[in-house]
Amino acid sequence: MERRIALIGFGEAAQAFAGALAGTLSAYDRKTDAAETRAAKQAEFASHAVAGQASPCDALAGADAALSLVTADQALAAAEAAEGIATNAFWFDMNSVAPGTKRAAAQAIARRGGRYVDVAVMAPVHPARAAVPLLASGPDAAEGAALLRAIGFASVSVVDGPVGAASAIKLIRSIMVKGIEALSAECVLAAEAAGVRDAVIASLDASWPGADWARRFDYNLDRMIVHGARRAAEMDEAVAMLDTLGAGSAMSRAAAARQRAIGGLGIASPQGLDAKLAALRPVVVRERAA
Repeated sequence: MERRIALIGFGEAAQAFAGALAGTLSAYDRKTDAAETRAAKQAEFASHAVAGQASPCDALAGADAALSLVTADQALAAAEAAEGIATNAFWFDMNSVAPGTKRAAAQAIARRGGRYVDVAVMAPVHPARAAVPLLASGPDAAEGAALLRAIGFASVSVVDGPVGAASAIKLIRSIMVKGIEALSAECVLAAEAAGVRDAVIASLDASWPGADWARRFDYNLDRMIVHGARRAAEMDEAVAMLDTLGAGSAMSRAAAARQRAIGGLGIASPQGLDAKLAALRPVVVRERAA
């Protein structure tokens, strides 16, 4: 019997996975609730051969499993809205949120009779799609991992520990990954403003042979321009985790602010480092004024 899979949230990750999964797919995205974004989102459903639904309950009806792929700030709300989840159906929470947020979401799914699995997506979904490495944790992780493999995910590992263990690994890793992005943006924006960009890049390349800092700056700025708002929300969750751990969160708070400032410009990412730096001049001007 073909499995029925619900996609809760239909952004970049869900769209990357949709064409690679085995089963009948239905989806809900809150952008269909707003008149100004409804048509575009419905067109995305159609282009990926996914049955778009008007509510989470409709998407979850009869589903064997749901993949929660929303923004970090909506992860708990999505679990709390999962009224239509079938008894013993899996809820795979693939969002980058703090372990405490995952535990609260797990309680919401348990109250509705579902089986919650904490899933961490450990690399960009493009170009890997369903081959992207996943970590799963929680009491139902082993059975959940088997289902994920059965529907097409090729690299699923189970982490010993409760709900939140997989997410802790992901978020602590993100402190470094998203933090380096933010720091590299600050470095190259300063170098450009000072008129010494080429010299700074040459010096960095000399210190890290083969690193190709011009390419790294270009790539990191691209990720922040396109996904900065989402990355900032993830870093907010990292801050919440760090504050709970008592490990200190000053650097992650600053990284969240830098990601939010660049992602909040709402621009398409230009091609090439020169064009990106020109497009990001408003960030430098605004910070000088502040």
